[in-house]
Amino acid sequence: MLSYTFKKAERLKSKKVIDSLFQEGQSFGAYPLRIVWVRTEGNDSPVQCAVSVSKRRFPKAVDRNRIKRQLREAWRLNKHHLYQELETEEQYAIMLLFTGKEHAPQHEIEQSVQRIIKKFLRKTAPTTK
Repeated sequence: MLSYTFKKAERLKSKKVIDSLFQEGQSFGAYPLRIVWVRTEGNDSPVQCAVSVSKRRFPKAVDRNRIKRQLREAWRLNKHHLYQELETEEQYAIMLLFTGKEHAPQHEIEQSVQRIIKKFLRKTAPTTK
């Protein structure tokens, strides 16, 4: 049974993990999003996720909050694709960054999240020789 919730255990809140994300993490972009991720241990969830929107590009908090809501919604609806493909012992911390210069419609954000998940799975897939 699929769970379309965004539980507390799936939210990335740890300052240490967020700092390690930007120091050691890998990243790539799929306009209007960028993903930064790092492998972690000891989480209750296979993936912990956070979202961020630039204050410089969107000075009004109302605009930033709307985009963050859209990002969380797109993640909530599409994360099960990622969970189905991950191996059981793998755990990641992920941050989704909105890099667009203007508001994007929900369907565009959702398509971008889907592309990011597919590309993330290709990049993190174990290489067999």
